[in-house]
Amino acid sequence: MTAPAPTTLPAAPALRTLRTHREGPVLTVELNTPEQGNTVTDAVLDDLLTVLGDQDPAVRVLVLTGAGDDFCLGGDRTEFARHLAHDPTGAGIRVSGTKARRVCDALTANPAVTIARVHGKAIGAGLALALACDLRVGSEDATFRLPELALGLPTAWGGLLPRLISEVGAARVRELVLTGRSFTAAEAQSLSILQKVVPAQELDAAVAAWARPVVRRPQAALRVTKTLLNALSASARLADASALDAELMAAVVAELHHARATG
Repeated sequence: MTAPAPTTLPAAPALRTLRTHREGPVLTVELNTPEQGNTVTDAVLDDLLTVLGDQDPAVRVLVLTGAGDDFCLGGDRTEFARHLAHDPTGAGIRVSGTKARRVCDALTANPAVTIARVHGKAIGAGLALALACDLRVGSEDATFRLPELALGLPTAWGGLLPRLISEVGAARVRELVLTGRSFTAAEAQSLSILQKVVPAQELDAAVAAWARPVVRRPQAALRVTKTLLNALSASARLADASALDAELMAAVVAELHHARATG
């Protein structure tokens, strides 16, 4: 009798900007362009969508972190400039903004518990990625900033603003957005942007301490509880207009580009 042909498994997708590591039910996803400060580009967003879209249902905890000195220095402004050079109406920025919203929504709605492991700087889009996670731990030397307004941009990326207002409160968010000042990990914890702050050398231990009980929870109960938490959080954001983020960003950047070109 002829032996059956061996089954060929599909090859794992090639990731250009991320590094992943799996230990049982815990998947670590690392932003892996440290020479660029792990800035968020279209390639990063595409890779994140690939990983989150192909995620094994057996994953119970997903850890998001960054290689090198910083978690993430925000959006890549050179790529913004390339998008505008190609199409001054901002079409490329609109596409990128839509991807950003999909990535952040995929982190929030992920069936696994998502943990942001933050060190160094988390700026703009980097803060948005961390805030989309369920749990957020930062090193004592981590710093945060929302510089968009100083750059002539709206704070409209990945649904950041409604999430931030929901977690922190409108008055404090207004001050952070309008001043664009840097703030420390200790202040981030007082604002509930971080739930825990530890020395840098204890970050991995803090992540593991959260992951251990989570992986023992019954999977169905964990999934339903996350769905309930997300639904209740969303109900507090009835005026969430973040679906317009991509349009708003594209419109403002295109207008700014036009003003500079004609000025």
